[in-house]
Amino acid sequence: MKRIFTSDCEGPISKNDNAYEITAYYIPNGGKLFTVISRYDDVLADIVKREGYKAGDTLKLILPFLKAYGVTDKMMQDFSAKSLILIPNSKETLAYIKKMAPAFIVSTSYEHYLRALCEYMEFPYENVFCTKVCLDKYELSHSERQRLIELANEIANMPIMDIPKDAKRLSDLPELYRDIIKRLDEIFWKEIAKMSIGKIFNDVNPMGGKEKAIAIMQICEKLNINLDNVVYVGDSITDVEALTLVRDGGGLAVAFNGNRYAVKNADVAILSETSLAIAVVAELFLRHGKDVTLKVVEKWSEKTLQEGRVNETLLQKIRTSNIKIAAVKEDNIELLIEESEAFRKIVRGEAVGGLG
Repeated sequence: MKRIFTSDCEGPISKNDNAYEITAYYIPNGGKLFTVISRYDDVLADIVKREGYKAGDTLKLILPFLKAYGVTDKMMQDFSAKSLILIPNSKETLAYIKKMAPAFIVSTSYEHYLRALCEYMEFPYENVFCTKVCLDKYELSHSERQRLIELANEIANMPIMDIPKDAKRLSDLPELYRDIIKRLDEIFWKEIAKMSIGKIFNDVNPMGGKEKAIAIMQICEKLNINLDNVVYVGDSITDVEALTLVRDGGGLAVAFNGNRYAVKNADVAILSETSLAIAVVAELFLRHGKDVTLKVVEKWSEKTLQEGRVNETLLQKIRTSNIKIAAVKEDNIELLIEESEAFRKIVRGEAVGGLG
């Protein structure tokens, strides 16, 4: 039976949030700017469900500000290559999995970052789906540049929204948050969209949300396999559609140090400092399929792992690691979300770990 491995990049493979880090490096108070926009992204994608908008579109909303501060494609490429921070053993994990099955990365990250990562990881870039952008081809007038800098400062001085977990509609949010969203709507869709740089919002299509699901379908079609032969590993709101597509299609959906969006749409939740935990679950699935994998996860022990024919050398390496692997069920999902979100911040840092 032919099966394949697919995975997000930032989270399961690397600790980076490359777009956040680029913004924080090149723009004054850029970390705050990115975080405010990221929470706005969560609201538009998960609560408002704005037509034509999807989780991860933060990566196009931030581009006019990067351009205003003089960021070029080469600067993005050089920064990405110098700032790679990998989940421990991720290079080993990908190499191990590639020996068993075709492997693909489906990432919201900019192509500059994925090219740098693939070169270091010795992973074929042709097996990558990511956000394509050429920042150099856009021009900015002096007046637009100055206005974008003013708007960047305004956004960076806004409060960071702490979105209630049970919020389903705008009316569930505090009045202050609704005012922030209204102002951000004006900035992005009434002002920047009408600038010459606003063309970038139509040109750039971040690889998030439904685009990740489409990419997985394209991979399946190319390799002539069904969804029940796919394992997908994700960690955030941009992975929801991919996780649900694979899970509902009979494949294995895995949340790795996931936030609440990822965990509640996964079959299995992994909390781990090392990506070798992914290698173990992937080997089980690639050898035996979903049903056997879930049975082993539910009765996790040395005996069941050995019965599942997991590589003994791999098992020796994870024995001393801080790892929790659990099947996601109705009676444990809230606890898993709480534990996974806390562990996520330990592994990736408070700032990056708190992003959607």
